[in-house]
Amino acid sequence: MKKTTIKQKAARLMLPALALLPALASAEDKLSSGDTAWMLTATALVLFMTIPGLSLFYAGMVRAKNGLSVMMQCFTITAVVTVLWAIVGYSIAFGGAGTWWGGLDKLFLKGMGVDSLSGSIPETVFMTFQMTFAIITPALIVGAFAERMKFSAMLWFTILWLVLVYAPIAHWVWGDGGWLGGKGILDFAGGTVVHINAGVAGLMAAIIVGKRKGFPRTSMMPHSLMFTLVGAAMLWVGWFGFNAGSELAADGTAGMAMAVTQIATAMAAVTWMLAEWITHGKPSALGIASGAVAGLVAITPASGTAGPMGALAIGAAAGLACFFFVAKIKPSLGLDDSLDAFGVHGIGGITGAILTGVFCAPSLGGAGFGDGISSIGSQVGVQFIGVVSTFIYTAVVTTIILFVLKATIGLRVSEEEEVEGLDLSQHDERAYNL
Repeated sequence: MKKTTIKQKAARLMLPALALLPALASAEDKLSSGDTAWMLTATALVLFMTIPGLSLFYAGMVRAKNGLSVMMQCFTITAVVTVLWAIVGYSIAFGGAGTWWGGLDKLFLKGMGVDSLSGSIPETVFMTFQMTFAIITPALIVGAFAERMKFSAMLWFTILWLVLVYAPIAHWVWGDGGWLGGKGILDFAGGTVVHINAGVAGLMAAIIVGKRKGFPRTSMMPHSLMFTLVGAAMLWVGWFGFNAGSELAADGTAGMAMAVTQIATAMAAVTWMLAEWITHGKPSALGIASGAVAGLVAITPASGTAGPMGALAIGAAAGLACFFFVAKIKPSLGLDDSLDAFGVHGIGGITGAILTGVFCAPSLGGAGFGDGISSIGSQVGVQFIGVVSTFIYTAVVTTIILFVLKATIGLRVSEEEEVEGLDLSQHDERAYNL
């Protein structure tokens, strides 16, 4: 009988473990009904943020003659971006492993079937969840040019901006091989991808489209702060899908994301209210609603890594930073960012993105640094790179898109149409038939 070698004995001992490898590999991609149920819910919550949440939030802040037009813009963006995302947007963001974009391999959602998985959930659910992010981002920009942009210009801007700006930056941060993700940036739910991106685009739009007729001499008070408060409440509730859903699983990280989202939002709302109370003598409904949204924005990138105390600090910082910009800096610049798209989403997003690099530290109750990073200084440096690169790319490409549209179809309604209001001039309808 042939003598058994040491290698042969070792191989025999390893056979049971080797036999388990296919099962372990399949377990990694096994569908989880619990994760799937949560992600179906989270996806609906994020869609709820745009229609009706953001729609009501914005509609209440404009004059009555433009309320319907803002809601129409948000509703239309929801429909148009859905189609674009299915055709090309998802592929650019998540279709492959390129450094700058995902390619066109998933054009028209090619290869995505009932059995396709993304981790423990169906890829269709992951695609639709990401679609809701793609929907709300250009809808946020509406707040910067509200009451004066042509509906046709808004449509073309949305189409071009989604393909040329949003989808590539989503790939940089979240896609396989994306260069910012590779550097170890922490952006759990969209501080750079959604909020800095939309805020900077809004800033460029406000400057290039120009000020509303009569600004700042003519009174342009919100026509329904009840709409705005209801919309803000819907955003607050829907944001749990935005942040906790970004874990893509029903687990402890999702639970912590939900907790810190609530804490930071409340802290920012209280901070803004107190700052306004101290400086202006009275707290306002618009102020506390704006503060809550600022807190939601700022905690978004940190929601997967910050702890409760970090959430309190991020919320307080966002409330102060956004209030100071909106109340002090914006008036001094003469900027007509109608509904503070940059003041809340841009400033709040930048504040949150930088502080994510601080409060992810385990010593401060955080969950840890990004891949390959071991110190607060290094993480903040990477966060800063993400902020600056997003700011520059978005500003440049958004400016090009707006100038092309201005030279071709025009950006603004006429003075007569603006005075009449966009509800009638663009849609031949009124929100109120008195």
